[in-house]
Amino acid sequence: MIEYYLVAGLAILIAMALGVCRALLGPTVFDRILAVNLFGTKAVLLVAVFAFFSGRHDLLDISLLYSLLNFVGVIAALRLVERGKFFANNSKIEQEHLTGDQSAGEINLENKQKGNQDA
Repeated sequence: MIEYYLVAGLAILIAMALGVCRALLGPTVFDRILAVNLFGTKAVLLVAVFAFFSGRHDLLDISLLYSLLNFVGVIAALRLVERGKFFANNSKIEQEHLTGDQSAGEINLENKQKGNQDA
């Protein structure tokens, strides 16, 4: 039975090594993000296999937490690549705030008035 866990762990480590190679050599940024996601997923699997092998089932909570962090990290990286920043794009408010022509409150009031006129 121990041999199965060792073979599974070795296969996961080989997949992680291939993921690292892909992350370093990937031609595009999306290939690299996908490879980092693969590495994180395989790390979760490796922790789960180790938890079952050692009988420490509390490590499964750590693997679940790491999988959530992996997911959020990939979403944040993709958003950064797509938009160039993490937060929502409020370009009109940002432009007016930078130029000092109007305050954000005045812009919001104008948007509400336009919304009421359309209705």
